[in-house]
Amino acid sequence: MLILFLLFLIQFSIACACLAVNTKQQEQLAEQGWLHVDNDLKTKVQNTFNCCGFNSTSAVLNPVSCDEVNKICCPTADVDPTSCSPCPTCMHKLQSTIDYAFKLCGSIGLFFSFTEFVGVWLTVRYRNQKDPRANPSAFL
Repeated sequence: MLILFLLFLIQFSIACACLAVNTKQQEQLAEQGWLHVDNDLKTKVQNTFNCCGFNSTSAVLNPVSCDEVNKICCPTADVDPTSCSPCPTCMHKLQSTIDYAFKLCGSIGLFFSFTEFVGVWLTVRYRNQKDPRANPSAFL
């Protein structure tokens, strides 16, 4: 029962932390992740979400080329490159997805932590109850 209570505390703390993360903190976490992943994964993210770079499309901050993605964002760029604006940054595209993931994980964590708490309460409440139909002289 002690282990269940400790699990409740840990799970409740993590769930509350997920729900308490604000937009600025989410952006900082995502930026740290973006800086540490391989260029292959950056390319996959850019192709999946049709975005270019994390917060900036400059070549200094974004070593991965955005040429393929720019063709998807603006198919007429070959004819008239001035007619299209550049693709949006990936943080702009991913912000709602990241926010949804934090809220979902926090909500699910809270649900299961309170379910564990109810389990501990029921265990304490009903563990040592005697059966009124039992024979008092019987050992087991």
